Amino acid sequence: MDELKISATAHGLNYLPEYFAADRGLFAAQDLSVTATAKDPWTGVLDDLDSGAADIALGGLWVPGMYWGTPRELTVFAQLNHQFPKALVVRGDAEGFGWADLVGATVLAPGIGGSAPYAFTAGLIREAGLDPADMTFLRDLSTPMFVELFEAGLGDAIVLDMTTAQILQDRGSGAIAIDYTEVGGLGPNSVYYLRTDRYDELADRLVRFTTALEQAMRAVRTVPLAELEPLLAAHWPGIATETLLRSCARIKSSGTWDTVRIDAGASDRWMRILAQEKMVPTAPAFADLIDTRVVDSLELARAAH
Repeated sequence: MDELKISATAHGLNYLPEYFAADRGLFAAQDLSVTATAKDPWTGVLDDLDSGAADIALGGLWVPGMYWGTPRELTVFAQLNHQFPKALVVRGDAEGFGWADLVGATVLAPGIGGSAPYAFTAGLIREAGLDPADMTFLRDLSTPMFVELFEAGLGDAIVLDMTTAQILQDRGSGAIAIDYTEVGGLGPNSVYYLRTDRYDELADRLVRFTTALEQAMRAVRTVPLAELEPLLAAHWPGIATETLLRSCARIKSSGTWDTVRIDAGASDRWMRILAQEKMVPTAPAFADLIDTRVVDSLELARAAH
């Protein structure tokens, strides 16, 4: 059995199909032994790729985007999230809340795990015809710290992953005002990438890995929510089951787990948002970042059958 080691930037509900594939033996059926480690701090994924401790990394497309054109050459081959499963949480009643209601407000945007929560939010605000400069963003602190401070009275809104947003809503300390999967369109939120110089060496394993991942994504979209409950409880024992189920139901009903293929237009849009934030000197094109050969081979195999 061949080995494939993953270094991930987090251990989140949006990664559920990967955990499902491991739990149901889908990787093993592809003659793969897959191990995954969540890094803290998340930048350890880059160290793991460098040292060979990991073969592939799982995280935001913005990271390969920022490194494009630098000596660190990274290639993206598939995605796990086809949308951004995040939410804006506010105090009090969220009924009818819109981006314009943030003008003059203070928004907490956790950033110790990466820049995507702020950057994508700013991009959505600009697409709505507003200027993020008309709002005050507090950044660069961890999600737990900002949640604690928000619940203690700091800020008017907070950008959160879907699970944490649901936690705040369930305990009555906030309300989900904007679900990014409903208003944010398509976007490669979480992708798999590797050192470009290892692509040929790992290509066969990547095809088998992505085959199993695609099967898992199809399954988690279609199986009853109750069937996922034991897996959810095993991975996040410290979170109330009902909260996990509500959060999972939101993601299941979205397009987040629709496909392993990255949409070219969605990738280009995300890179444009990064360019607007000056996080990249120029927006990398889809072909600069993504090698589609792995996903292409899956579609060819299906067509042959």
